[in-house]
Amino acid sequence: MIQIQTPLKQDQLNSLKAGDLVFITGTIYTARDAAHKKMMEDFQMNGKLPFDIVNQILYYVGPSPTPPNQTFGSAGPTTASRMDVYTPKLLDMGLKMVVAKGYRSKEVIDSFIANQSVYLVAIGGAGAMLGKCVKDSKIIAYEELGPEAIYQLEVENFPAIVCLDTLGNNAYIQ
Repeated sequence: MIQIQTPLKQDQLNSLKAGDLVFITGTIYTARDAAHKKMMEDFQMNGKLPFDIVNQILYYVGPSPTPPNQTFGSAGPTTASRMDVYTPKLLDMGLKMVVAKGYRSKEVIDSFIANQSVYLVAIGGAGAMLGKCVKDSKIIAYEELGPEAIYQLEVENFPAIVCLDTLGNNAYIQ
């Protein structure tokens, strides 16, 4: 069991190996298709994103509504390949970790390696359990997108598996 604390540090990322089980504690940000599109539009218009992504984690998720007496709703991962068109640019801008599910394109894999970033997979179908790892949340951008707004999450022991490490080892093809 490997504990990851945010903000991320490069030596911590370099020590991860494809197939490792990790538990994240700290701040992560959410974004799905619509939020990625708006982030890129904002960046093209004013040269900045709605939050600082340097050394941060982006989780591809659109949470379900929060049930009464809970901190957060179900938070299952979104299929990563839908964001492949945006990922290399975000990695070039300093994003260091992405959590989602599924395969990535060769271009995106090459970008993860070039940027010494890591791709984690979360277990699809475990959204209710993953949502319980969220201790606090707030919308920080694009509230009009509803569940696709960008949330800042404070998580504790959020489980994921290293799929692609900084050396390019890929858990899907081992």
